[in-house]
Amino acid sequence: MKIIIAPDSFKESLSALEAADAIERGFQSVFPGADYRKLPMADGGEGTVQSLVDATNGWIKEQVVTGPLGEPVKAFFGMMGDGKTAVIEMSAASGLHLVPVERRNPLVTTTKGTGELMAAALDAGAEHLMIGIGGSATNDGGAGMIQALGGRLLDESGREIGPGGGALSQLASLDISELDPRFENVKLEVACDVDNPLTGPKGAAAVFGPQKGATEDMVDVLDQNLAHFADVAEKALGTASREIKGAGAAGGLGWSLLAFLDADLKRGIDIVLEAVDFADEVQDADLVITGEGRIDSQTIYGKTPIGVAKAAKSYDVPVIGIAGSVSRDSDAVYQHGIDALFSIVPGAVPLEDAFEHAAEYMERTARDIAASIKLAKTMFLI
Repeated sequence: MKIIIAPDSFKESLSALEAADAIERGFQSVFPGADYRKLPMADGGEGTVQSLVDATNGWIKEQVVTGPLGEPVKAFFGMMGDGKTAVIEMSAASGLHLVPVERRNPLVTTTKGTGELMAAALDAGAEHLMIGIGGSATNDGGAGMIQALGGRLLDESGREIGPGGGALSQLASLDISELDPRFENVKLEVACDVDNPLTGPKGAAAVFGPQKGATEDMVDVLDQNLAHFADVAEKALGTASREIKGAGAAGGLGWSLLAFLDADLKRGIDIVLEAVDFADEVQDADLVITGEGRIDSQTIYGKTPIGVAKAAKSYDVPVIGIAGSVSRDSDAVYQHGIDALFSIVPGAVPLEDAFEHAAEYMERTARDIAASIKLAKTMFLI
């Protein structure tokens, strides 16, 4: 019996690999002779680097870069086991969690550190970059990233404009002649799970600006500045990509990755599934086990368990979902590929206890599931 174990992380308690290890231990106590394949998963957000490094026996490199407020921060990127594919979470360099609440201001925050992280990955030998762009503190349209990679954003006097979405109003021209030439031969995939265009009522500033500290007045300024940036850039580049779905992701970083670096925007879970060759692994599997910290009605919208389940169903493989908590409205997942759903929490326990003993509860639940499968096989001669 071949069993694929492909959970996401359980936030604040277990990494995806730790969750997979616990599930494997539980099943092995009942089916010691089964063939277990652990594929730690993620959806392109927090934990993606760790999951893909763990899944492919890669490594993580720390890198000091420019933070969203212009101050040095210690970020990181992952190199997958092939030594050629780098995985980046832009939030590690330009994330909202790096900015204290009282200092959040997308007029000044920059994506420069994300560009520096990308360059560092190329310096390490990467030929393929996978970038998750969730959790940003920025609304600069990716201007800082482009500057970090050698592009010049100039005002009317020919001087470089400053950092942040506010400075984009000063932009008069672009000079991308010094843009890092290595990107001409780099495959660039971006994990993007939002469909927002760059500007307008559903754009980067209007939808995401307030959570980054923007007031109503700031939102108007930021939206106008992004439109201006796109006007100048599209005239220079001869392309128009501001209306493409995902262009407004990460404060417009999605747009600049498209416009300047010809990136391919995809659903995060699809990038991860492809990266670990999930289709090859699952086609002859007998069972897939997936899960994450909470499964509810929102899980069907691009979350890891559903991405895994849909991929498994392409080969008619049954799927079991395991979660830390299961909401009352979680039945929706049964229409999207999950055949059975279990919570690992043994009754009403304090949250601290659930986090502290998550691995133990996971292993116990997995053992109970495996025992039930064995019993069913015996009773019904499956």
